[in-house]
Amino acid sequence: MNKIDFEITEAEEDFSTARVIAEYKGVYKVKNLAGEYLARITGKQMFDALSREDYPAVGDWVAISMADKENAVIQKVLPRKTIIKRKSSNKTEAQIIATNIDLAFVIESVGRDFSLNRFERYFTIANSGGVEAAIILNKVDLISHEELDTILSQIKNRFKDTKVIVTSTVTEEGLNELNEFIEKGQTYCFLGSSGVGKSSLINKLLGKNLLRTEDISAHSVRGKHVTTKREMYFLENGGIVVDNPGMREVGMTDVNVGINNFFDEIISLAGGCKYKDCTHTQESGCVVLSAIKSGKLDKDKYSNYVNLKKEAEFYEMTELEKKEKDRQFGKFIKKAKKDLSDYGHKDYGKQ
Repeated sequence: MNKIDFEITEAEEDFSTARVIAEYKGVYKVKNLAGEYLARITGKQMFDALSREDYPAVGDWVAISMADKENAVIQKVLPRKTIIKRKSSNKTEAQIIATNIDLAFVIESVGRDFSLNRFERYFTIANSGGVEAAIILNKVDLISHEELDTILSQIKNRFKDTKVIVTSTVTEEGLNELNEFIEKGQTYCFLGSSGVGKSSLINKLLGKNLLRTEDISAHSVRGKHVTTKREMYFLENGGIVVDNPGMREVGMTDVNVGINNFFDEIISLAGGCKYKDCTHTQESGCVVLSAIKSGKLDKDKYSNYVNLKKEAEFYEMTELEKKEKDRQFGKFIKKAKKDLSDYGHKDYGKQ
């Protein structure tokens, strides 16, 4: 497993370091040089946790103590080098997809759900967490060479400097290239919707059908959601890959930095706008809007940028509101404790 340097305190010297390789409901699987163990967190960790981000996640390095030969206790989550997280539309908290990832493979198949905008959405959450991303265009056996060339042209026009690997688990096209791209000791996360072929690709990389898969409907071209947990797998070449459940939605969290980095072309143009607070939607003297009209800037890319920016700003706004509510509730508890103390002093002291 790849290493990350940590400072170990004197109190932690009796613990050993392991990596979280799978996450189940209320329990984790951790791995170190001695073996694999089922592990739980301490009650103190649960009590101190302010959000789901304070809990262990697949990819985390953790300090553990042994409960017995098969079970361990996670005492502490060690600092994360990178993190990939998203927000679901029906949840307020961010959900961690994986941590300490070196590169994210964003996978789409050439079926009906192919979307350049979705690539940008995944790239944004990866970039915001400090993770580089590459594209895997899968199931290319389903289309003609001419159709493939058209799609590749669209991808390369929108993502000029991004690595693109074309694959098919049926014809095994691109599998050698993908395997050679994965380096020893590096951790890779597979991101994509249900049915794009993440698990099938990992099975090919493993050389065995370890992950359960199902064929998609030829009529609907929709994949069935098969992977139900996040899990890490170790390849013969020393690379490490993380499979994830298919994601129908990839909501934005606090990713403004990632948006600005990924859409740097728009950010660069924005510097020339007439107004510093230009929203790039209707203002006169907006260089970004001028670039769209002249064809210098891709209209779809701009539209996606605006949507992602709005989502990120809404998330940050709701987070600030939540913190303010927590602060107000904390003041209420403090006052209530004082009132109870005064009540006890005045009344119970008379009995």
